[in-house]
Amino acid sequence: QVQLVESGGGLVQAGGSLRLSCAASGRTTASYTMGWFRQAPGKEREFVAALTIWSGASTYYADSVKGRFTISRDNTEKTVYLQMNSLKPDDTAIYFCALTTIVAKIVEARSTYGYWGRGTQVTVSS
Repeated sequence: QVQLVESGGGLVQAGGSLRLSCAASGRTTASYTMGWFRQAPGKEREFVAALTIWSGASTYYADSVKGRFTISRDNTEKTVYLQMNSLKPDDTAIYFCALTTIVAKIVEARSTYGYWGRGTQVTVSS
């Protein structure tokens, strides 16, 4: 089993920045895909960004956050970050991290991930 805990959410004005963290514990592996998703009230949970660690590292971003958000990991490989800059009111949502230890073919799909955190609220005021 793997446990994921998000942190770093909060209230920020438009144009501001936040850094979310996702700490993994339990039976983690050296190779994995970590994704960030978000869900706004009344909307479907949507893909935000992903980091794959399989024979090297690759990153993926939703078009809506490309150039503003950056996904990265720390040297211990057990925490993944989502740096969010130039935040907009439309970024307001609960942000979830998710993990799969199986080779992920479609990082944007929720069904790819077997482990999920409980989420952290991000609110961007105008």
